[in-house]
Amino acid sequence: MTPSITTMIRLDHSHAVALFHRYHADTPVGRKRALVRNACLALEIHAQLEEEIFYPALQTVTIGDAVLEKSKPEHDEMRRLIGELRERCGADAIDDGTALDDLFRQLMRVVIHHVADEETQLLPEAERLLSDRLQKLGREMTRRRVQLLRPHVGEIAASSLRSFPVGTASVAALLAGAVIGTALLWRSKDRL
Repeated sequence: MTPSITTMIRLDHSHAVALFHRYHADTPVGRKRALVRNACLALEIHAQLEEEIFYPALQTVTIGDAVLEKSKPEHDEMRRLIGELRERCGADAIDDGTALDDLFRQLMRVVIHHVADEETQLLPEAERLLSDRLQKLGREMTRRRVQLLRPHVGEIAASSLRSFPVGTASVAALLAGAVIGTALLWRSKDRL
């Protein structure tokens, strides 16, 4: 029972917005960096999935959709900001967090604008025009997501743990364990 592709995209959007809401100027720099790493990886994978699966499917049933045409350039701008954020979060980075704050806010603005366009225009259009293919596309997106996540399981677990306050670290550990367990389960299924 895989969700439809449009449901999965909405879940990704909710995940990104939730990460944005957890990021505050007074958050310790280490936690900020973990939140940024989580958001960057989630957004990169989300963009790749949309570009490989969702946008091509939508292009088969639409012609000249303005929102669809500007989606890839918006992803490119997002990737540019992610590259800068990764530099600021690197092991050699010396940053008190203020430059990171500004850059992360820029990323938030780009992503939130993009999400608003997709949720108000592209996703309803896809549900209308691709209704008979949404589940199949959801399965395809799930398979591809697992492939893209596999190399990052350790990074996801570590940054997830660091992104939560100390009092909620046990919850973060459970979430990280679930991510690792899911990846291992999918890896064993691929070998069968």
